[in-house]
Amino acid sequence: MSAGSTAGGAQPAALSAQELQRAVAQAGLLAAGRAVLVLYSGGRDSTCLLDLAVRIAGAGAVSALHVNYGLRPAAAREEQHCRERCRQLGVELEVRRAPDPPRAGNLQAWARELRYAHAQRLAQARGAEIATGHTASDQVETILYRLASSPSRRALLGMPARSGRLVRPLLSFAREQVTAYCVERGLSWVEDESNATGAYARNRVRAQLLAALRAVHPAAERNVLALAQTLRAEAAVLDELVERELGGGESIALERLRALPPALAALIVQRLADQAAGGPAPGAGGRLDEILALRSGTLHLPHGVSAHVRRGSLTLSPTSGGARAHGAAGKRARAARP
Repeated sequence: MSAGSTAGGAQPAALSAQELQRAVAQAGLLAAGRAVLVLYSGGRDSTCLLDLAVRIAGAGAVSALHVNYGLRPAAAREEQHCRERCRQLGVELEVRRAPDPPRAGNLQAWARELRYAHAQRLAQARGAEIATGHTASDQVETILYRLASSPSRRALLGMPARSGRLVRPLLSFAREQVTAYCVERGLSWVEDESNATGAYARNRVRAQLLAALRAVHPAAERNVLALAQTLRAEAAVLDELVERELGGGESIALERLRALPPALAALIVQRLADQAAGGPAPGAGGRLDEILALRSGTLHLPHGVSAHVRRGSLTLSPTSGGARAHGAAGKRARAARP
């Protein structure tokens, strides 16, 4: 059981600031002297994370990135808040100004990809890890959002605490625990007023869906987290089976694929599709029956991927044209997906 979980009711365990710091340090995602770039918005969660990073890793090992999107009247004030806080802590702050946002599409996804692109470049140049302030509360919201919007089994796995260079040191702790840390430490933060609107799907999940689930059962959030933890452990076993069948390769004999249990065969197809796309290609495994029906030839799958059967062997590759761009974007965004 994580430090942020509870053995009984729905409320997260009360932790002092010292206890939370000790738990984060013991988890090992932040360590003394290890270089880390904190994504710092000035909000409560990233404020808690930045303070913990300095206390655990030391100010000399910590740097911060703030992206000013210029989308709200408070953007300039929030940037100044971040500058002042980093000055007080002795932390180097990089500020990036965003270009004009796209006129169409998912604004939050655009902002997220931009932020992580900046972070990856900075972190690579400094040999640092990237730390985000995602909490257990964010984890629940992410799982519910993905469950509603994606056909992929990843929806129920949630965000990992570590993904390559990216770490999430607060992922075991509820939003209430992070707030209590900031209050006890006397830390000020800025509030993003857009979080209170219903303009974004994630806000509606938080304000409406979570409220409805709590009405069904007061421990709903804790139960979602427990389920995700179990499924991640099971997913590791399934991934090992897939890897055993593929042997590190990028193809499989169609005869062998037909002999496997359909669930495992679908996972193998999904793995090959993800590799071909350079990132998640949801829905590819669901086309298993069509792939098994091929004697030879090509079948176009979702997300710019094509399945090819030649000489009894199945391979998947990016579809010519737009698929290459999808794959490149997927590689950049894999660590960025919350």
